[in-house]
Amino acid sequence: MAIAYFYFHAELNHFLPRHHKQVKISHFFEEKASIKDMIESLGVPHPEVDFINVNGKYVNFSYIVSDGDAINVYPISARSVIIPSISVFPEPLSIIHFVVDIHLGKLATSLRLLGFDTLYRNDYEDEKLAQISSSQGRILLTRDKGLLMRSLVTHGYYVRNTNPQEQIIEVLQRFDLFKLITPFKRCLRCNGLLEWVDKQSIIEQVPEKVRSQIDQFQRCQDCDRIYWKGSHYERLQQFIDGVLNSQKGE
Repeated sequence: MAIAYFYFHAELNHFLPRHHKQVKISHFFEEKASIKDMIESLGVPHPEVDFINVNGKYVNFSYIVSDGDAINVYPISARSVIIPSISVFPEPLSIIHFVVDIHLGKLATSLRLLGFDTLYRNDYEDEKLAQISSSQGRILLTRDKGLLMRSLVTHGYYVRNTNPQEQIIEVLQRFDLFKLITPFKRCLRCNGLLEWVDKQSIIEQVPEKVRSQIDQFQRCQDCDRIYWKGSHYERLQQFIDGVLNSQKGE
């Protein structure tokens, strides 16, 4: 029986059982395995890991764990104090867009409201979500650790908060997206882009009361849904202002 000693730093402890948080974990094993597999067997999804130090040297996910290894596992936030020579974190995506799991529907709507390309369907299964993330280069947002551990997933993030209002702030902070916010750009229902349309071209598609009060309209290029600044607009604008003000608070 061999043994390796793991220590998980900072927010990676979120994924560990209470008795393993902020302590050196003695992990016994019989068969040799990659350090990636061992990290995940202890509960930490690989997309949450930035760099790994074994016996004073940085290694990648393919490293085979040996008896007696002392292993420190770090999240991306550790970059503020440590600059590793090897990182297992994937290269940043040139375009930031998301695919969101079934548990985060309100977060998906908020991301769309703020202008971010966000795929969401309540019938996407885990395999499909992983495939979309991989094939389209989308960041997978989820509250399912097992989904993040799928080998297809390279760019993914486990959303810690359960409150939808706090979730959107968390994601914006994690990916530094405040400067990319462009509200009222996407359809909240299907994620399509909105375009301005002439009032007369859609006059028959809006309620009679709206026709006499509103002159500016947008239409989704994908599903043809019509948008205008009605009673809901002020509520949505207050939400957006709250999000922007949260950045100032930081």
